[in-house]
Amino acid sequence: MKLAEAESTMQKTVESTQRAFNTIRTGRANASLLDKVMVDYYGSPTPLKSLANISTPDATTILIQPYDKSSLNLIEKSISLSDVGLTPSNDGSVTRLNIPPLTSDRRKELVKLAAKYAEEGRVAIRNIRRDALDTIRKLEKNTEISEDESRDQQDQLQKLTNKFTVKIDELLAEKEKDITTV
Repeated sequence: MKLAEAESTMQKTVESTQRAFNTIRTGRANASLLDKVMVDYYGSPTPLKSLANISTPDATTILIQPYDKSSLNLIEKSISLSDVGLTPSNDGSVTRLNIPPLTSDRRKELVKLAAKYAEEGRVAIRNIRRDALDTIRKLEKNTEISEDESRDQQDQLQKLTNKFTVKIDELLAEKEKDITTV
C-alpha cells in the first residue's frame, strides 16, 4: 500500500465518519437525518431520497413530498420503522416530521453516539496505517527499498495518520457543539 493510497483511503474514512455524524439529529431539522431510511418500493429497498423531495421549511419541520403519491403510506411506514425516532404525519400529499426539542438526557446519548462514530473512524484510520506499515516493512525486508526510505515512509505515514485523526476530532467537536447547543 503506497502512501498516496493510504491517504486516499484515510480521506474516505473521514468522509464516511462525516456522513455518520450527519445521521445524528441535533435540535434542528436536517434532511440528512433520513439518509439511511429505505422504503420497500415495489418489492425492493429504495433510498427515501430517490422517492421524494425532502426539504426543511423551518428549523423544526422536515417536509417529504413523494414523486409518486401512491408511495406516501410506504414512506410513512418506513420512517416509523426506522431508528430516526420521529413520528410522521401526512395530509394526503406530503408527510411532515416535527422535530421535538431534545432533552438533556437525549443530548448526552447523542454525544456518546457521535463519540462512538468518531472512535470507529479513528480505528479505521489506525488499521489503514497498520496495513501500510506492513507493506513498507515487507518492501524493506525484501530489499526493495532501503532502511532510510522505509523510515521516511513510516514517518510520513504517521504524519498522515495524525492529520486525519485530528480531522475526525475536529468533526466530533463540531458535532458535539451542534448537539449541545439549545
